[in-house]
Amino acid sequence: MTPSLVVLAAGMGSRYGGLKQIDPVGPGGETVLDYAVFDARRAGFGRVVFVIRRDFEEVFRERVGSRYAGRIAVDYVFQSLDALPAGFAVPDSRERPWGTGHAVWCARAALPGNFAVINADDFYGADAFAQLGRFLSSASGPRFAMVGFRLANTLSEHGGVSRGVARVNASGEMLSVDEVHGIVAAEVGPGRRYSGEEPVSLNCWGFTPALFDGLNRRFPDFLRERSGDPKAEFYLPAAVSAMVAAGEASVEVRPTPGSWFGVTYREDKPRVQEAILALVRAGHYPEKLWG
Repeated sequence: MTPSLVVLAAGMGSRYGGLKQIDPVGPGGETVLDYAVFDARRAGFGRVVFVIRRDFEEVFRERVGSRYAGRIAVDYVFQSLDALPAGFAVPDSRERPWGTGHAVWCARAALPGNFAVINADDFYGADAFAQLGRFLSSASGPRFAMVGFRLANTLSEHGGVSRGVARVNASGEMLSVDEVHGIVAAEVGPGRRYSGEEPVSLNCWGFTPALFDGLNRRFPDFLRERSGDPKAEFYLPAAVSAMVAAGEASVEVRPTPGSWFGVTYREDKPRVQEAILALVRAGHYPEKLWG
């Protein structure tokens, strides 16, 4: 069974403005997501599972999913506030989604085999998918992988960013991931809060179905402890980190020399367009991705 690519696309990108998953950035009108699917397909992935919200299903199917018809199998999973374990209900004060861990949990029935997880609005580069493809071709049990990017290469000039900062042992195994919000460039560099060399999680993971054993235990715990907080989210890196701390799983951190580009803010778009055009001119991608 070839691995599946799970794409977290339920967010509308409030800071960026609009549905940034369908905003063109490539010279042929390609989206960031087009490059992810292209890279995943040539790395051996056989299927894409989009996690989206029902309220933009129609436009997403029409403007995103239809682009991959005949190229790779496509499925859809819906993340909704009321998708909860038995015995739980949505608090009246809750409006925002339950987080990335919940998004993946919502896809559990669609994932009988190994799979990768990415964000819809991040450009990870071909090396990230090649590494995950190799890992997932033989992974089994509660052994996972995380592609680690240098923190200094993941910042925005236009505001703070949220990053999962990983602690890694000498063997390359992840010890924990701490979700840090509002990291700005002024905090990164020699003698500052961060050196810039820290490996960070950008939700570029490789999992076996054993992940769901951990999510099935921890999501109810999260709801019991924090569902009353309207801003609390069940983050995927935090759930994986808790599994590692409890000895339930191990995570191999795979550093990548590849480029990462993000469109956290609308002002980031020109820089992303220039970076992708440079990769096209260097021969890493065709000028028109889908011919």
